Amino acid sequence: MCAGDTEAFRNVYRTVQPPLLRYLTVLVGRDDAEDVASETWAQAVRDLPRFSGDADGFRGWVTTIGRHRALDHLRLRSRRIRVDQDLTDVEVADPADLEVRVAEVLTTEAALDVIRSLPRDQAEAVMLRAVMGLDAKTAGSVLGKRPGAVRSAAQRGLRSLERALETRPDSLVDVRDTFRPSGAEGVR
Repeated sequence: MCAGDTEAFRNVYRTVQPPLLRYLTVLVGRDDAEDVASETWAQAVRDLPRFSGDADGFRGWVTTIGRHRALDHLRLRSRRIRVDQDLTDVEVADPADLEVRVAEVLTTEAALDVIRSLPRDQAEAVMLRAVMGLDAKTAGSVLGKRPGAVRSAAQRGLRSLERALETRPDSLVDVRDTFRPSGAEGVR
């Protein structure tokens, strides 16, 4: 694909990394997404000679690797032994600070949190189709599903997001505009 051209690879990375990182954030949370993305790129670079295809195929291929790394990460995390924490010295947030934080403008991370609240199949379909812009066939390849199933999950997810956002305060207007039914039409 880049045939050893570091500038070409840099351009590909700058194009693919931001949406990949948002997708991984929905899967594993923002604390672990960077690590999973690093593992994804390490494997992609290692396996690059085996890749053949166009730019959309590459995005799908890297996203598939990322999804596998994320699922491995989640499996490993679920097996870890959890240590009980002594909460006697934990500070409780000041209610005034909490109000300020709640009133802050909605960020990309907050939008990802809203998407993360969906069932996983819908969240992944929305991320791949509406956020990353993958076509149904490529998204289906990433998820191991038929394109129609991906379109259906994305539609259900967008409808669920719309209903959820209508019950939230007006401070979420930026996210509402992103997930209006007109946006759902572009997810076919």
